[in-house]
Amino acid sequence: QVQLVESGGGLVQPGGSLRLSCAASGAIFNIYAMGWFRQAPGKQRDLVATATSAGSTNYADSVKGRFTISRDNAKNTVYLQMNSLKPEDTAVYYCNVRQYVVSKWSDYWGQGTQVTVSS
Repeated sequence: QVQLVESGGGLVQPGGSLRLSCAASGAIFNIYAMGWFRQAPGKQRDLVATATSAGSTNYADSVKGRFTISRDNAKNTVYLQMNSLKPEDTAVYYCNVRQYVVSKWSDYWGQGTQVTVSS
């Protein structure tokens, strides 16, 4: 099992910044990718940013140039730096880890952290 604990959410004004953190523990091996997703009330959960173990990154078009995903492998932690925040960024943000073990794909999710962008 992999456990994920998120932190860093909160209330921020438009144009402000937040940094989300996600610390992983447990059976951390054969990890294919780590990423961040978000979900607003009544809407689907959408990809925000991902980072593979090979080092590639991918961002949703809506956050390119504003958000940056990074990792600290020594601490088993992934971060999401969010700059120039907009009201439409308001959502619950979820950390994700994708693992492949014994011919099986598994996804693990953090508890979610609320990000609210409002003036």
